[in-house]
Amino acid sequence: MEADSSFDLIVIGGGINGAAIAREAALSGISVLLLEKDDFCSGTSATSTRLIHGGLRYLEHAELRLVRESLRERELLLKTAPHLVEPLEICLPITRASRRGRFTVGLGLTLYDLLSPGKSVPAHRSLGREALQQILPGLAPDGLVGGAAYFDAQLRFPERLVLELALDAAVAGAVLAPHTEVRELVVDGGRVSGVTWRSGAHGGIARAKAVVNATGPWVDSVRGRSRGARLIGGTRGSHLITLPFRSAPARAVYAEAASDRRPFFVSPWNGLYLIGTTDERDTGDPGSAVMTADEYHYLVAETRRLFPGATDLEHAVCYTCSGIRPLPDSGSATTGAITRSHLVVEEPGCAGLYSIVGGKLTTHRALAEDCLKKLRPVLGKRERSPTRDRPLPGALPIDDRDALLADAGRSVGEATAARWWRTYGGASRALLARIAATPELGRRIGPDSDLVMAELVHALEAEHAHSLADLMRRRTMAGLAADLGRRDAPLVADSLVRLAIWDQARAAAELASYRESLRRFAVPGRPQTDLR
Repeated sequence: MEADSSFDLIVIGGGINGAAIAREAALSGISVLLLEKDDFCSGTSATSTRLIHGGLRYLEHAELRLVRESLRERELLLKTAPHLVEPLEICLPITRASRRGRFTVGLGLTLYDLLSPGKSVPAHRSLGREALQQILPGLAPDGLVGGAAYFDAQLRFPERLVLELALDAAVAGAVLAPHTEVRELVVDGGRVSGVTWRSGAHGGIARAKAVVNATGPWVDSVRGRSRGARLIGGTRGSHLITLPFRSAPARAVYAEAASDRRPFFVSPWNGLYLIGTTDERDTGDPGSAVMTADEYHYLVAETRRLFPGATDLEHAVCYTCSGIRPLPDSGSATTGAITRSHLVVEEPGCAGLYSIVGGKLTTHRALAEDCLKKLRPVLGKRERSPTRDRPLPGALPIDDRDALLADAGRSVGEATAARWWRTYGGASRALLARIAATPELGRRIGPDSDLVMAELVHALEAEHAHSLADLMRRRTMAGLAADLGRRDAPLVADSLVRLAIWDQARAAAELASYRESLRRFAVPGRPQTDLR
């Protein structure tokens, strides 16, 4: 990017919303610059429960429009990103102490089904006590009266989804600038006309007709204190990531916490379990959000209540993760009652600046559509949304997927081929092409690792990766393993030295920085060095 450049639109923030807006705009023929101070999906988007869902609990707040929109977007993602988004059956147990009985739950799930006409997943089914216990044999029997099972979807790696959105935007002409910090907004005559930026030792000014602030919980920091009342009143969501534990369910479970009636999930994920989430007000630095001891004990206690046989649960906890939801600033006494709908706010008295408030993984594409509608007077009219039926870059028809798996299986083995599909989707073809051109890239980084050198080179050359953390946590996904990638990280650094991509000093610095970054995922009460 040149020191002084011009675009139709500048998007600040490379999370799910920013990447989706950049893609929507670029595919509509609008010139776009996407700026991210760190790496794509390095903030809130990576700390969710990893669900693509309609929001069953939103029904009790009468947010029917949000539920209908979410269910529509869930169905689109199942079709346009099948390598990353898969149907997920969720069991919902009901006890005598539950706030909602079997009739109310059944009525809500029936409405949930009706709000998603033409869906590809099965409708819900009611389950008696014995039927539910057969599916979830470890479930606490005391007070259990039955339950239900319904389908939503799991987004295994939001990190990869955000990256694919950004890469698709780039195919349409967008300029991607990760690891580029916005220093300040450029204001001319009361109108925002661009930003000043800095990336390493380089910097400059980028100008545009409009600037979208899609920085999630950092929205108010980018706006500056002089631009009116706060927009964001964030809440912290924290999760436990565990090894399979005694009596762990084979299916996802959506339960009501006994202590405060909040909903939480226990979901199989990535060979592990994801347990959460909490919902606590947090006005601190979003980049420093960590699980508190109270949250830890809360999730452990509620999971043990749900599955009494989980006596080894605390030992099974591998790490934690926490993030700040960019919810609207609200006077609501109950955090769960704050709307999850999104807002596109044009700053009063500061034309040209639009801030995104709220939103969720599921509705990122719809949010981008709404944002472009809001910008229509500035950027001009356009036809029907270009993203509504557009597959993500990694999506493939079933026949092409099967052929890819067969080719990759012959090259790197069936297990690695399956992992590649679940991570890269159709981009696995690019990995095979690299190996065909340079056979050395087909080697594994170590005898006990499944990572292949081609993945590292591809991430650095084609996917805008820069740091070891980018490679581990947001490209290869090895950093989400039970040990947070502690085994593979030195092997990755050494491999890049052997390939003459990094020197020894760079490798040592990256490895030290990566290890330091793992402190955010520590388990409360456990020594920092005791990260599995």
